[in-house]
Amino acid sequence: MDNGPVGMIAGILVIIGGLNWGLVGVGNFINTNLNVVGLLLGGIAGGLLANIVYVLVGVSALYIGYLKFVAKK
Repeated sequence: MDNGPVGMIAGILVIIGGLNWGLVGVGNFINTNLNVVGLLLGGIAGGLLANIVYVLVGVSALYIGYLKFVAKK
């Protein structure tokens, strides 16, 4: 995988996104809100910053998927 700064940031964002989705799933089982990104950033500008983080996580996942499955060296 790409070890440059873009690849490293993408990897970190995908890990954050994966952990957040896992917590959302656990939170649904115990009937509570464990969406850490939403809780931390949801109140800022009506959730705009949280939405930007979600989009960046999605783009990062696409980038890592592209590196892993399409751009094989």
